Amino acid sequence: MCNFCQQELLALGHKGLGLSLAIEQNKVAAVLQKPVPKNIKEMLSFLGFATYYRSHIKRFSHTTSILYKIFSKAVFFEITKERRDAYERIKHQLTQAYVLILPDFELPFKLYIDAACSQGLGEALHPRQIVDGEPREGVICYISRQLKDSEDRYGATKTELSCLVLAL
Repeated sequence: MCNFCQQELLALGHKGLGLSLAIEQNKVAAVLQKPVPKNIKEMLSFLGFATYYRSHIKRFSHTTSILYKIFSKAVFFEITKERRDAYERIKHQLTQAYVLILPDFELPFKLYIDAACSQGLGEALHPRQIVDGEPREGVICYISRQLKDSEDRYGATKTELSCLVLAL
């Protein structure tokens, strides 16, 4: 059945609202009910779900880096306080995730970059909007990734430049 002229559209775990995109909250509600993962399979399932929505979450790679270290062969699967806190922080960020807006190419953009040494690279793209005569910023997307092994040894300047290259 097709519906035309709808105010919102639910598709692929997202809610389209006019010119914006939000996370479908009933998907997040299901994850909030789950306890802390007890094994690698459960952790992979959670991280897969969270990664699907990573463009809505600021500093995603920074927060999940401690959780991904569990999959190293040198690390025993154990939920420490630090990992439990990261897990809970991601769950909280999913409930508070930003609504992404479509870019208006007639307006200028702001690009924020953040290279946290040993944690990862992060960027945020914001449009410059004027609403009712007041400047207001939205979020077009967040991008983040963990540092590669070779990038861990970079100095601050080179890490910031790597962040800029990722953003562009």
